[in-house]
Amino acid sequence: MAKPTLYGADYSVYVRIARMALEEKGVGYELVPLDIFAAEGVPAWYLELHPFGRIPAFEHDGFRLFETGAIGRYVDEAFDGPALQPADARGRARMGQIIGMLDAYGYRAMVWDVAVERLEKTQPDEALIANGLRQAETVLQVLTSLKAKGPWLLGGQLTLADLHAAPIIAYFLKVAEGQKLFTHFPDLQGWWGSIAKRTSFSNG
Repeated sequence: MAKPTLYGADYSVYVRIARMALEEKGVGYELVPLDIFAAEGVPAWYLELHPFGRIPAFEHDGFRLFETGAIGRYVDEAFDGPALQPADARGRARMGQIIGMLDAYGYRAMVWDVAVERLEKTQPDEALIANGLRQAETVLQVLTSLKAKGPWLLGGQLTLADLHAAPIIAYFLKVAEGQKLFTHFPDLQGWWGSIAKRTSFSNG
């Protein structure tokens, strides 16, 4: 079976999520660097892989995908290795709920409104950061309420929910405000200590 190809950039949270899934499954893959923020813009050829010009995109034996959630599920189901999705319907639903919540409410607030604004702007928008922190607090509260007992978000099994959350929270923890807020969530701190030690997190 041919080695899959992932298109994207190291700086991308969503590329990292896909890479972590591939690493957890033990799948060798090729990462084709693609900077969507380059001065010359998104190359025309890439729009055949991702019509919206975002990253990542994925290709395997002529089968193309975009959207990280779809890529993660395909990687889990198409390759051997430890299962990254619960076997039961309720577990899969909870996993999907956590991933959907992070996409809809966590990513923009935690990564762009807080971390990127603080780290990359010479004159950060403090109101935007404050609003992002309020949203981040709600996301972390809900994530805590949804977390099952055990080392991972769904309990004893590492799933795509963990792989989705880790890169988003990692970016958030690059800034002091994120670190301070995160100390208020001890259940998530234990989870973070576990996920941050994974080889997939280091390599992804």
